[in-house]
Parts: sequence; structure tokens; C-alpha cells
Amino acid sequence: MAAGYLEILRARHAARLLAGTLVGRLPNATAAIAIVLFVRAEGGTYSLAGALAAVYGVANAAGQPLLGRLVDRHGQPRVQLPAAVVSALGMTVFAVSDLDRLPVAYLCMVVAGLFTPPLEGGLRALWSSVLRRQEQVHTAYAMDAVAQELLFTVGPLLVTLCVSLWSASAALVVLNLVGVLGALWVVVSPPSRAWRSAPREAHWLGALRSPGLLALLGAFLFVGIALGSITVAALSYADGHGGDAVYGWLMAGVGLGALVGGTVYGARHWRGAPERRLQVLVALLAVCYVPLTLLPGPVGMTGLTTLAGVFLAPAIACAFVLVDRHAPRGTVTEAFSWIVTTFTVGQSLGAAAAGPVVEWGGTLWGFVVPGAAGAVSLLVLLATGRVLAGPSEGAVVAVSSENDPNRAVEPRFSSVDRA
Repeated sequence: MAAGYLEILRARHAARLLAGTLVGRLPNATAAIAIVLFVRAEGGTYSLAGALAAVYGVANAAGQPLLGRLVDRHGQPRVQLPAAVVSALGMTVFAVSDLDRLPVAYLCMVVAGLFTPPLEGGLRALWSSVLRRQEQVHTAYAMDAVAQELLFTVGPLLVTLCVSLWSASAALVVLNLVGVLGALWVVVSPPSRAWRSAPREAHWLGALRSPGLLALLGAFLFVGIALGSITVAALSYADGHGGDAVYGWLMAGVGLGALVGGTVYGARHWRGAPERRLQVLVALLAVCYVPLTLLPGPVGMTGLTTLAGVFLAPAIACAFVLVDRHAPRGTVTEAFSWIVTTFTVGQSLGAAAAGPVVEWGGTLWGFVVPGAAGAVSLLVLLATGRVLAGPSEGAVVAVSSENDPNRAVEPRFSSVDRA
């Protein structure tokens, strides 16, 4: 299993790009908890903390595809680094400002979220220029998904460490400074400086003019809803079974399951149509949500949340392959950013929907929501199967693929193309 990952990390620039992207995304991964801790330290209310974090999240979701489109047009260094600096400045001003000036605080959240650099989409656009074979790119997508889970596990621990060593305001400044350094490490690398998107057709919809991409966005909106609803339903469960400690274990179980599933999935070279494989993975994801309604004791429930996360990272990694296939020529970074945005919006909608459901029907019905959302995601994939299986608008024909012993004509990754 380790051999496939080591082969990728030994590729020139691969480890640097992965590490730099993770460090550069640290401010985004820790923003919610860092904002809440800062507002609490300044004497603000939980409502204010939640509102500021929500503004940051909405601005971030809006900014990712817009900045991704700019990256496709102007290259990574000219967009990623300036965006990282502006975002860090917005968060720094927030950290040194007085919360009594609420318009300034909200403006800082808008700026910090809107200008968060699309490093995640940028990395996925770079993999095919760093790695030599298509199956290596597939493995890199899975490794990328696993690394994101590690980031969201370690990030909160770093925030609390910085707060304990210094202060909540210092944590905001330090983490954003580290994020700028991570972005800088990526954009000065030769692959990032040399990368150019394929020539693109001028169209106001950009990547969204691809029917295949729209189908994926529809499906992963409901995957995000499922994951977001679990966070609220699990909190309701924990309130009656041990409190915050149990809640932490439940959410850690989801992350652990995703780590294990993504690691195993990425260690194998998969054959067959990725759209069919995605349907199977989402079906398994939806099925694994159903046992959550059994509501066993804390130990058993932790095991069920771990099971619920097993197929999450594989489904995301498989979706990346299809995004790359269906992204219109010259829009690959924007397309990957749309997936990130849609998933984030879905999580917010899931959390918002699960709250009233729990208040109305209790914890049991709260855990019905993720299973229902997973089923709807599967239905979207089944209904759009022909669209996902069809040729992509931006595909390039490769007459002699090294991965096909019969040298059949097949679509090649669109992000390999150069202007």
C-alpha cells in the first residue's frame, strides 16, 4: 500500500507541492475555531462568533470559483500569492480590531474569506504535470483527499496550542502568516510557475457550462448535506451520552474512517469507468449512514461514525477524476474550486436542516437526514449517468495511451494541455 504513495512523493516537486498546499490551507482549515476562540476571548457572544464565522464561510465559498477562474486565465503565482496576502491582512486587521466596531469585523471576514487562495484546486491541476502516468494521478487524488482529513484533524489542535502559548489574536496572526508562507512555497516552485491552462473559450459560465460538471455538483451538494447533518445530529446524541468528550470521539470517528478508506482506495489502481465506480461508492456511503439510526452506546456509536466515513474520501477522489475529465478546456482550476464550494455549501445546508429536524423528532430523525441525503446523491448520479459517461467538452484525443495496451483512442486529462 505504501509503495504507491512513496512513488508519488518521490516524484520531483510532488512532496513540496502537497506540503506547501496543506500549510497554505491551514488558515482556512482553522478559521472557524480560531474566530470563535478570539470572539470569546474578547468578551463577545456565541451568536456573534457564529455570525462572523458564517460570513467568513459564505465569502470563502463565493471566492473559490472566482479566484479559480482567475488562476486559469493568469496563472497561479499572479493570483494565489496576492490572494493569500490580502486574506491574511483581512484576518490580521480583525485580530487587532475592537469588536465594538462590528462593521469593520464583518468587512474583515468578507475580505479574509473572499480572498482565500484556491490552493486545493490549484494542486489538483498540477498533479498531471508532475506525475507521469494517469494511474499515478488517480492515486494522488486519493492521497490528496486523505491529506485534507489530516489537515482538518491537526489544524484545531494547532489553534488551541497557539492560544495556550500566546493568545487568540496571536493565533489568528501566526496561522495566517504561516499560510502565506505555504502559498509562497507553492507558487515559486517550477511546476506552479510553468503551469498554464489550456486555451479557453470565452464564456460567462466558465466551467459551469459543462453538463457533466453540473451533474457532479448536484450529487456532491447532497454528500455535503449528509456530512453537515451528522455534525448536528452527533451533538444531539452526545448531549445525552457524555457531553463534549463523546462528541469529539464521534467526529474523530468520521475523520478516521475517511483516512482509512482514502488510504486503501488510493493504494489500488482501479480499472473500469470512474462514473460507475462513483455510483457504487456513493451507494456504499449512503448505506453506511443508515446504521447511525441504531443509536447504540458511545463506543458502538463511535464505531458507526467511523464506518460512515470510510467511503467519503474514496468518493471525493473518484469525483476528482471526473471533474478533470468534464472541465471545459482552460477551466480546470475553476472546476475543482466549484466542487470545494458546493461541498462547503452542502455542509452548511445540512447543519441548518438537521437542527430543526432534531428539535422536532429527536436524535433518531437527525441521523435519518444523512442517509436520505446520500440516497438523493445516488439518485442524481444514476439520473445523470449518461451525461457523466459521455465525452467531455475539453477532452483531447490521445492516439497512443501508455496505459492502454491496445492503444485505443481515449480522452486524456484536460489539465495536461498547455497553452
